[in-house]
Amino acid sequence: MIRPTTRRTVLGALGAASLAGTALVATPGTANAVPPKDLRPGGAYDRFVAERAARDAFSGTVLVAHHGQPVLLRSHGMANKEQSIPNRPDTVFWLASITKTFTALAIAQLVQQGKLAFHDTVGAHLDGFPAEVAGTVTVHQLLTHTSGVGRPAVGGGTPPGLDWNSFDEVMNGTLALIRQTPPQFTPGARYAYSNDGFFVLGAIVAKLAGQSYFDYIRQHVFAPAGMVRTDFYGRPQVLANNAIARPYWTQPDGTRGDFATSPYAPFSTGPAGGAYSTVSDLLAFARALTAGRLLNSAFVDLISGGKHALPPAQPPTQVEFYGYGYLDTILNNRRIVGHSGSGPGTANRLDIYPDLNWVSIVLSNYDTTINPIIELERNLITR
Repeated sequence: MIRPTTRRTVLGALGAASLAGTALVATPGTANAVPPKDLRPGGAYDRFVAERAARDAFSGTVLVAHHGQPVLLRSHGMANKEQSIPNRPDTVFWLASITKTFTALAIAQLVQQGKLAFHDTVGAHLDGFPAEVAGTVTVHQLLTHTSGVGRPAVGGGTPPGLDWNSFDEVMNGTLALIRQTPPQFTPGARYAYSNDGFFVLGAIVAKLAGQSYFDYIRQHVFAPAGMVRTDFYGRPQVLANNAIARPYWTQPDGTRGDFATSPYAPFSTGPAGGAYSTVSDLLAFARALTAGRLLNSAFVDLISGGKHALPPAQPPTQVEFYGYGYLDTILNNRRIVGHSGSGPGTANRLDIYPDLNWVSIVLSNYDTTINPIIELERNLITR
């Protein structure tokens, strides 16, 4: 539990008060409102993204929406260079860690149903973990990256599991590795971003739901949100499906390598980062989330509100917190909720502006930083 007397709780509560309070849908008098020129086609944002694409510093799709209605939708670069297939508005991209918003939402749905509590320990639901994890680490700590569970986020050498060829192998193999790994630190002692922690959360979802994590998310997140082109895909499906953008990763010599030749591309990154989607589907997700169609509005406020203060990072903000699978940011005295996603050949951002009724989505099949794009978008929207 977060103590009400702490500064962190006060900031988190102030931020959380508005996300589900205003659904990102058109309201009377807003449908015909004229968005700022700089955010419309041909404006400063559109030109900036195009200029970066012309220098091969961006490949992907951007969408800016106001009151749930797209204001700017633009694609650049190639989804598949070998076959000369361009990125399009309906191109499917690897979301990487934006997937964590879905996993956290699933956990909150189970809490809302009374099947789980945020203070529950790992051992209350899963077997096979050492005592220092099973009896100590809580769901709250897993969601906020303060559990100490799993392997360091960045390791050396070739990652394990590149020979896994199914979603079951990915889940079972990763959980076996996590069970064998001593905690990095005393649970709750500090923040350390943990993909493995979200695999544990995914396993809890599967155990309590009585079905695979992937099927649960499909049925209880993607379907009710109207995310018709969103799914979990294995590496062979990505390579075979021309509707999916091939991730182009930056090689040590600075050139771009194809996903097919990447030595760091597993079958799937599961509950931590394995979903694929389009900008339109993510907009549908934002609308469903803020309208309370996926989760009671009180729980939406809870999961999106800041829990742990983060150090200064890029792009710059006034303050930034990690909530339950969501980043909670304040810039120019305006709140931004969402998540980033990055990996070999991908760089993404979902930004929801609950008090301004804007959504911005950037999906890229390059791992070149998109921070300059995000910084401009945020300054134009919050100024």
